[in-house]
Amino acid sequence: MAKKSTAFFCQSCGYESAKWLGQCPGCREWNTFVEEPVDKGSKSGKMSFSPGRAVPVMLKDITGGESERISSGIGEFDRVLGGGSVEGSLVLIGGDPGIGKSTLLLQVTRNLTKTGHKVLYVSGEESLRQIKMRADRLGTDFDTLKILCETNLSDIGEAIKAEAPETVVIDSIQTMYKEDISSAPGSVSQVREATSFLMQIAKQLEINIFIVGHVTKEGAVAGPRVLEHMVDTVLYFEGDRHASYRILRGVKNRFGSTDEIGVFEMRAEGLKEVLNPSEFMLSGRAGDASGSVITCSMEGTRPVMIEIQALVCRSNFGIPRRQTTGMDYNRVNLLMAVIEKRAGLNIGDHDAYVNIAGGLKINEPSLDLATVMAIVSSFRNKAVDEKTVIFGEVGLSGEVRAVSQAEQRVAEAHKLGFTTVVLPASNISDRLKSFKGIEIVPVSNIKEALDIPMVH
Repeated sequence: MAKKSTAFFCQSCGYESAKWLGQCPGCREWNTFVEEPVDKGSKSGKMSFSPGRAVPVMLKDITGGESERISSGIGEFDRVLGGGSVEGSLVLIGGDPGIGKSTLLLQVTRNLTKTGHKVLYVSGEESLRQIKMRADRLGTDFDTLKILCETNLSDIGEAIKAEAPETVVIDSIQTMYKEDISSAPGSVSQVREATSFLMQIAKQLEINIFIVGHVTKEGAVAGPRVLEHMVDTVLYFEGDRHASYRILRGVKNRFGSTDEIGVFEMRAEGLKEVLNPSEFMLSGRAGDASGSVITCSMEGTRPVMIEIQALVCRSNFGIPRRQTTGMDYNRVNLLMAVIEKRAGLNIGDHDAYVNIAGGLKINEPSLDLATVMAIVSSFRNKAVDEKTVIFGEVGLSGEVRAVSQAEQRVAEAHKLGFTTVVLPASNISDRLKSFKGIEIVPVSNIKEALDIPMVH
């Protein structure tokens, strides 16, 4: 009989210790250790089945190169994955409760079964009747989708071996447990071992596994940080659960870029793709308001037009207040210091509130010039022309530096009907000079940008 004892695990990185520690030696986080029971001599690391002993092979003898990707039938989802899911991949999808993770995966599994793929949907949180109700709301074509309500990983492993599906969905990883681990489901030990178990299944049987992960109040996937290191791809579903828009963002992807985003709109019949995020993000904009500036950010290969809003007013307290939503707080403070020093505007004693409309979170340096213009526009109470797009990186000397993919940004602005683009002078090329139908205004520093007669 295995000897039972307890150990302390870091909830952030999974570091194991025989005693409680104030600071984790692995990730240097404070007060993250929790005590959990462990079984000395347990065989938790072994699978209940194996295709055989692995033997080393020569790299030149391995046939096949790039694996054929499997399309989910949802373009925005495939974009974030890098073109579709890869055989034998383990994908973690995290997000706030009620954001739409299960709805998205149910729509993905429906599309896969329609194209002839065998899919197994494993739920540890909902009953068969609850899943049926949600499927009825999403529409038809769920006839060939197989559902399993189970939380015991041994039984799930046997079901996967018996059914031999091409794709498996685990909803969610925090509800799964292994019998030989004595701690409760959702604990550090259970989540780590469950993920390791599923990873071995995915690699040995070459099937795609999507696992749903809950997030903490800080926005990270609950459980040890090692969970994200074990999987092939980590996707985060972002957005306000009370709003209609949802953003799927790649954080880690071994088979593609992590710069892409997918935009969805939540409707009564499920999630619908937003094929033109720029138009979607700019809807409802007040064109004649001061402090509003349109800029263009590159999310992977896709240019996205976004609105930066700023509100600057005199402070009623001794220390001016600064607040940002969607962008780096320290970056806004830096830009305000550049404005005061290089442009000669006394805004140090003013409160400043900066917001990226639409719920996006962007740290791209190309937003600097638009942020400066929005702050100055609100400070002077003069609106920037609503048909003008501004982008560029601002340095500490007030210079406006070049940004990448300027031509794609200008093309997107022209497509959406904008008439003027203010951009860094160092980005000017022969191709941009010959661009028809839109005025190109190059600037070298923020003084030149603030002197442009583009306010009402």
